[in-house]
Amino acid sequence: MNLKYLCCIVACVLLTGVVHAQKKKEKLKTKLSKYYNLENVDFKHQVPGSVDFAFGDGFQITSKDSTSRLKISFRFQTLFTASKNLSSEDKVATNFLVRRARLKFDGFAFTPNLVYKVELGLSNRDMNPTSDFDEVSGAPKIILDAALKWKFHKNLTLWMGQTKLPGNRERVISSQKLQFVDRSILNSKFNLDRDIGLQLHAEFLVHKALLRFIAAWSMGEGRDITVGNIGGFGYTGRFEFLPMGKFSSSGDYFSADLSREQKPKLSLGFTYDFNNNASRVGGRLGNFLEDSDGNYLHSNLTSIFGDMMFKYNGFSILAEVARKKSSTKNVGFASGTAVSAQMGYLINVPKFKNVEFALRYSKINPDSGSSLKETAEYTFGISKYIKKHNLKVQSDVSLQDVSGSDNFKFIYRLQTEFAF
Repeated sequence: MNLKYLCCIVACVLLTGVVHAQKKKEKLKTKLSKYYNLENVDFKHQVPGSVDFAFGDGFQITSKDSTSRLKISFRFQTLFTASKNLSSEDKVATNFLVRRARLKFDGFAFTPNLVYKVELGLSNRDMNPTSDFDEVSGAPKIILDAALKWKFHKNLTLWMGQTKLPGNRERVISSQKLQFVDRSILNSKFNLDRDIGLQLHAEFLVHKALLRFIAAWSMGEGRDITVGNIGGFGYTGRFEFLPMGKFSSSGDYFSADLSREQKPKLSLGFTYDFNNNASRVGGRLGNFLEDSDGNYLHSNLTSIFGDMMFKYNGFSILAEVARKKSSTKNVGFASGTAVSAQMGYLINVPKFKNVEFALRYSKINPDSGSSLKETAEYTFGISKYIKKHNLKVQSDVSLQDVSGSDNFKFIYRLQTEFAF
């Protein structure tokens, strides 16, 4: 064959390949550009191959070929507290601290169906291993989340790594997006917190209603543990039913109706968790319990949660019930029941726009031999949302009644949230 013709054939083949690759690349860019503009993606309106920054959305970076993205964000909370036992002559106890400081990285790699999230806790309260010093090898507990999420089917996503378990709704809602300065006493004593393992998330639309199912298999000891599996594993299942369809901007997982839902929205949730041979007071939280010889004590802990979120036109309700049961009595594991209910209204008049008033009632009833104490708490809160949950000022006052203490405790808190 003539060399000239051979060169022409090779050139045509190469040119065809380049054109095909370019078209494939353009199709990918078009596909991902549509992805960036979806309502449930916080990487909106991002031009492929660019770097962008917006307050509340962090630094946003996409690769030139549109196959990966990275978002870097940081937030911190500055908290002032004052408390006093009303029947005591003790002085008012006051404190200023950085309550939380978080650095977060998230995005996708190669495809929007492979998402990652890494979140680091930088404040002393985030890192301090007070209850599990030996089990974390004395190291700071800096890693909060480190997880991959692979959407291998349009309705199914597999999570792998350390992250929040699908427990009570109030715990799964980010501490950045709360209606009060902090979560309720129900959450502090009963929540499942974080753990490392696998989770399978499923979501199905049935007419206008939405169904969600989550199954999790975890180590059962909590986050950042380095000594291996001390007891057994943890098994968690959660079901959610949204009869009126999705909330605006995933509003079933942030407090306050900042989206001002135009139609009533309701989400009902139920969680069951079994922690086999748990060694910590609360399963994945609290001190590790040991006998006089230094051997770990064990108990099977069962936790059940029911919760609901309702929002409509600035009005919101979050209610939860919890039950934790220990198979071992009189040893110090947490067991009992609890209820918590809160409601708030976001004002929509010019002088007080995005100011919210909220009320909350929480009650803990311990079982016999439990490490818990019977406690009731009444809270009134005021919040000013300047840039939604990214920039806000919150204040609340609580009256806490602990059984056996013969007095009421008054607590005042003031906190600012700054997230970029």
